[in-house]
Amino acid sequence: MLDGLSLDQLRTFIAAVDEGSFSAAARKLGRAQSAVSELVRNLETQLRVTLFDRSGRYPQLTAAGNMLVATAREIVAKVDFFKSQAKGMAAGLEPELSVVVDVFFPIHVVAEAAKDFRQQFPEVPLRLFVEALGGTVQPVLEQRANFGIVGSLPAMPTGVVTEPLAGVTFLVVAAADHPLAAIKGTIPRSELAKHVQLVLTDRTELSKGREFGVMSPHTWRLADLFAKHTFLINGLGWGGMPEHAVRADIEAGRLLELAVEQIPVGGLRLPMSAAYRSDGPPGPAGRWLIERLKICSGSRDQ
Repeated sequence: MLDGLSLDQLRTFIAAVDEGSFSAAARKLGRAQSAVSELVRNLETQLRVTLFDRSGRYPQLTAAGNMLVATAREIVAKVDFFKSQAKGMAAGLEPELSVVVDVFFPIHVVAEAAKDFRQQFPEVPLRLFVEALGGTVQPVLEQRANFGIVGSLPAMPTGVVTEPLAGVTFLVVAAADHPLAAIKGTIPRSELAKHVQLVLTDRTELSKGREFGVMSPHTWRLADLFAKHTFLINGLGWGGMPEHAVRADIEAGRLLELAVEQIPVGGLRLPMSAAYRSDGPPGPAGRWLIERLKICSGSRDQ
């Protein structure tokens, strides 16, 4: 009997609850009151549960009805979501959007764009990964991500298309009690080479044999930016960091921006781009998010 339940019955049940009476539900649904009453009564018969107490002027939910209406709403919502997904797929909309984000890119910018994305494409789940160097491109090459936000890998593999996003300011910093912090004026690179440099390591083979921004023969390599940030604050070395990630530490005196030879005051500007396979460009949702990221990243000083 339960296999014969219909969405029409559940929608009518929910309408009766929301409108407060069978007659009001009938008006909302554009049906006869008798048809609404019959659908609800058939539902009760199939469930073997009384959903409404009809002893008063208006039907009132029973305890069982009060519990079941929540489940009915979930079922209808999931079916509507299922239908919306199928409709989007038929129109070329991605069933899911996977994005890999360079660890240097401000995650608050991604979150800002994601808020608007959720309103625009509520039926498309968003999956985010945060990686460094080649880790931002490898998932795109392997078709595990629709596109990547990349910046710290200067050379793109063949078959990858890029579109510019706003850049990120990159500073050289050390703890306030680090020996380099005591040097007045511009620090020569020869002096930097005497101290341990904290460097992000690439977990892929895309940058094998190449070094980016390494100025010291003494390096400690870390796999994520959080670890590098913690090591910097604890005086375990010096290194480059995105300005937005260390702004609060500089203002609080925990870290100090170093004036380094051949690096302009205020840091370097690291270009950031959206990258995707030339043979697999973003669909409607991915294209919309890339354009939104351009606006969000360009509207604030990173």
